[in-house]
Amino acid sequence: MARPAQLGFQDAASPVMEELLHFHDHALMIVFLISTLVLYIIVAMVSTKLTNKYILDSQEIEIIWTVLPAVILILIALPSLRILYLMDEINDPHLTIKAIGHQWYWSYEYTDYEDLEFDSYMIPTQDLTPGQFRLLEADHRMVVPVESPIRVLVTAEDVLHSWAVPALGVKMDAVPGRLNQATFVVSRPGVFYGQCSEICGANHSFMPIVVESVPLEYFEDWSFAVLQNS
Repeated sequence: MARPAQLGFQDAASPVMEELLHFHDHALMIVFLISTLVLYIIVAMVSTKLTNKYILDSQEIEIIWTVLPAVILILIALPSLRILYLMDEINDPHLTIKAIGHQWYWSYEYTDYEDLEFDSYMIPTQDLTPGQFRLLEADHRMVVPVESPIRVLVTAEDVLHSWAVPALGVKMDAVPGRLNQATFVVSRPGVFYGQCSEICGANHSFMPIVVESVPLEYFEDWSFAVLQNS
């Protein structure tokens, strides 16, 4: 959950998001070192009147400032490609959920169950209870078991939407007539919030995503209760 005046990312709740945070810190340190070097060179050039004839025309320096940026790009590209392939990896998911975007709410279908599906609407501000978050709470949460590979099939019924939960490192476009898939493993119990991340009309800001992760036995009790009430 994001905090007021927060500068960094939300705390990671999945292994992929942890990798993304590590890669962000890695790339940020490289950018910081480059910026420091460039600033030092600018200050040195402006503040001194001395010149060095070996710097004005030097094959060695030209080789260094050609090879060094290529090495830096490789140091950024390799971990980036590794995470990219990790995010696309689907390893025998324990549960498959179909998320369907509508104007302006989400529908969830648990395809491993015969008749487990529901709509998820934003709770209006006047109906919120103490401790609930405005514009982020939904009347029905997407409940998933902890430490289980989850596959989410994302599509839309009307216009473009985007199913995004920052703490899980998941963001997938919902396109009418097309199924996109994303996968994640929630590493700890909790409630994680997201919102539609694609401009989809007048009420784009009012279709939140709430993912609740619970132990497996609680998930089985929840699914049984929902099936009994449907």
